[in-house]
Amino acid sequence: MVQSVLGIVGGSGFYNLPGLAHAEWRHIESPWGTPSDAILFADIDGLPIRFLPRHGRGHKLSPSDIDYRANVDALKRAGVTDLVSVSACGSLKKKYKPGDFVLPDQFIDRTFARKTSFFGKGCVAHVAMGDPTSPLLHKALENAAKSEKIKMHRGGTYLAMEGPQFSTRAESNLYRSWDCDVIGMTNMPEAKLAREAELCYASVAMVTDYDCWHDDHAHVDVAAIIKVMQENTGKAQRLVARLARDFPREHPACPIGSDKALEVAIITPPEARDPELLKKLDAVAGRVLG
Repeated sequence: MVQSVLGIVGGSGFYNLPGLAHAEWRHIESPWGTPSDAILFADIDGLPIRFLPRHGRGHKLSPSDIDYRANVDALKRAGVTDLVSVSACGSLKKKYKPGDFVLPDQFIDRTFARKTSFFGKGCVAHVAMGDPTSPLLHKALENAAKSEKIKMHRGGTYLAMEGPQFSTRAESNLYRSWDCDVIGMTNMPEAKLAREAELCYASVAMVTDYDCWHDDHAHVDVAAIIKVMQENTGKAQRLVARLARDFPREHPACPIGSDKALEVAIITPPEARDPELLKKLDAVAGRVLG
């Protein structure tokens, strides 16, 4: 079996995870662009960990400026098998309170200014996204949350908006009418690209606010988000550290086929594929392209 390598995409709070050993920052080049930052190579109890600051150290990149393709490609080149996204989000339902963690299992992509696929002219692929998150990762995260006594809701729909502005009240209420649970700016196209890279993916959405729909709460602002995020940092660190300690060292087969997603996705016949694009796909799709 393949050795598990746990990838984490998140904020600065993960630089000093409990139990982190042999930490070293390494720059990984990608043919798709410039990753947000170097990747922190480390391990926890022998499990390889790869951490990438999504917005760069110092939070220098807005959600629209992140090169999601370069990030996912760099993590794949770093050997990642399972990718956990940790990010702030707004709540679209009363039951999700600031400070709660949510494990979304569905996404609605409302972004419009981002590159959403590794494939295209010269090699076309259509990966399945009916189940965009890994049930094994979800179960492992749920167990870690229980062990650490962290309130976590399993399941729900994450509405990915372009940003960087927050929603209007009309937008917020529209998304609520769609029965969305949380709203954020970073999980798309990240989840789609993770599937194309055959990575098992899960999102930990940390609720910081009620967006702008709730009559009894102030509209979201950066100061409020930072305050709740600072309070959540310790919980997020404990969650990921526990996940790493308990995570299987040998990577199990994915029950929804994320680790073999490209086997039934590439439609362009070999003789029609663009050699230059194939070179760029060496990490993401080398397993199936040869």
